[in-house]
Amino acid sequence: MKKNYREIEFGFGNIESAVKELKSHKDLVCGTFNGQILYSDIDDMDSAYKKVTGSTKAEFDEARRLENAEYERQKKEHKEAIPQLTIEWIEKGNKILDKKHHKTWAKCVPIRLGDLYRGMELGNCLEIVEQLNKGAELEKVKPLIEDQGHSGMSFGLVCSMVKDFCDRGAEFVSYVR
Repeated sequence: MKKNYREIEFGFGNIESAVKELKSHKDLVCGTFNGQILYSDIDDMDSAYKKVTGSTKAEFDEARRLENAEYERQKKEHKEAIPQLTIEWIEKGNKILDKKHHKTWAKCVPIRLGDLYRGMELGNCLEIVEQLNKGAELEKVKPLIEDQGHSGMSFGLVCSMVKDFCDRGAEFVSYVR
């Protein structure tokens, strides 16, 4: 940190709000934003963006725009594929799940394909249920769910599905929680 600068803390916000906060002080101040120290005598917004992101504001905004467009394209593509994916996932489930679960699975699949995770939890559930149905020991199956990269919400969803679609599901969920 440069000498003669008073350190301030930024509230929640983005790079623009941090620069505005810096510029609002009459004395020399600095603050840490995303691990980078920004100073009140910073030249312009692009300098701050370059320091924090490695890009100018325009480059940063364009990269976000392209990312968003790609996300929207993938979402649209996925939505269009749901009818075919529904057939595929029902077939996969019917090969792994006990027959008594087939009807519920068929109802569940299109719902899961249309949600936030776009059906990721279907494969996660089947991977676990397949091993449990083969008689695998709980401690051998536990790494499967641990290695699936879940958030708290997706972990809970997969656990709920395993409980519903596997006779050993409740035992497994108790073990992993």
